Amino acid sequence: MQGQPPWFLIAGGFLCLLCLFFAQRALRRKRLINDTPTSKTTGVFIGMTELKGAAKAESPLTSFLASSRCVHYSYDISEHWSRTVTETYRDSNGNTRTRTRRESGWKTVDSGGSQIPFYLEDDAGVIRILPEGAKIEPVRVFSETCGRTDPLYYGKGPAFSVMNSDHRRRFVEHAIPLQQDLFVVGRARQREDIAAAEVAEDSEASLYLISTRSEDEVSSGLGWTYFGLMFLGAGLLLGSWALQQNHSGMQPQPVHFIALGGIYGFIGFIAWAWMVYNSLVGLKNRVQQAASQIDVQLKRRADLIPRLINVVKGLTSHEQETQAVVTELRSQAGATAPGEEGANPHALKRHVIALAESYPEIKSDSSFMKLQENLIETEERIALARSYFNEITTFYNTRLEVVPDRFLAAMAGMKHRPLMEADEFERAEVKVSFAE
Repeated sequence: MQGQPPWFLIAGGFLCLLCLFFAQRALRRKRLINDTPTSKTTGVFIGMTELKGAAKAESPLTSFLASSRCVHYSYDISEHWSRTVTETYRDSNGNTRTRTRRESGWKTVDSGGSQIPFYLEDDAGVIRILPEGAKIEPVRVFSETCGRTDPLYYGKGPAFSVMNSDHRRRFVEHAIPLQQDLFVVGRARQREDIAAAEVAEDSEASLYLISTRSEDEVSSGLGWTYFGLMFLGAGLLLGSWALQQNHSGMQPQPVHFIALGGIYGFIGFIAWAWMVYNSLVGLKNRVQQAASQIDVQLKRRADLIPRLINVVKGLTSHEQETQAVVTELRSQAGATAPGEEGANPHALKRHVIALAESYPEIKSDSSFMKLQENLIETEERIALARSYFNEITTFYNTRLEVVPDRFLAAMAGMKHRPLMEADEFERAEVKVSFAE
């Protein structure tokens, strides 16, 4: 048996590497979920996002088995079969003998499902979700096993039977019902029909998940998957080594197991360090992206304000109060980037609303009202963008402090990012007064 190719060890090593790969992928997804703050539906920006809310649809589906109103469903109908198998074999003396054994199992006779784009609703608003390409974790809405005398047997199942059928069928259906609480992680993009975001499949996104489980349950499940696969990989490697030694007629030595375990642990550590570093880089890039989203909203506000100024100047007399509002609007148009001094968005909103209340001719002008709505929406988006920036920056700063991430971050020269804070003039009470 000497000189035989180490097939057991090669196969075990290959399976061990597969376990290591999928374990690292599970841990990477766990960290992505833990490092992504939950956004409000109205505060979703382009890029990786995490959402929680209830499923909504204008024209929901009706599931096949449970007749449940839903946005996604899948069903499976399987039939039980059993048979007696007689086989011939030779015993140790070379005599021909026969024996019988029982085989049974379930065979799918029908399956299907459907899904539609839907909306996720939270306390801030709604956002469209395109489920195509997502990993969907629904809930079970129907499960029943019955015989031929039950109306369900042929009512929902096919008319034919499988070979060796016991005439028992199992009906199982999973769905995402309306109003079901969902946890969604995926990449947001700009909608093509309106100026709003939507969450859809993206080939560059490392995870697109629509789950009826909570964030803690999803994260915990990925953690257990990581540890389970790591232990399984170690068992496959050591077990294949022991089988190879026995096959070669050699006695496995404890020192060999220790050496193999050390090599496996070292490879696992390198893979972990690589994953942690990449996740820190990804988190750093998302902090930068969050800062750029504030600039985008500030640019949108700067584009709206000149148009609002023209409407104000065209519909009001040049009174002192009006001029004060125009001056305030112009100062808002020159607002600076995040982290620097800028104008007070709350003061702007109050000025515009107060101006509309003071001048009935403005309130009746549709262009002013539309600009006012857009401007106020932009101010809310700026506030959400700043809030998201602080949240993702807090996640990033925390990662730079916790052990063992802090050691890798220090080696890579990663620095803390400051949070956005209100300036003194933004903390002051804003008083707006217009003469009657």
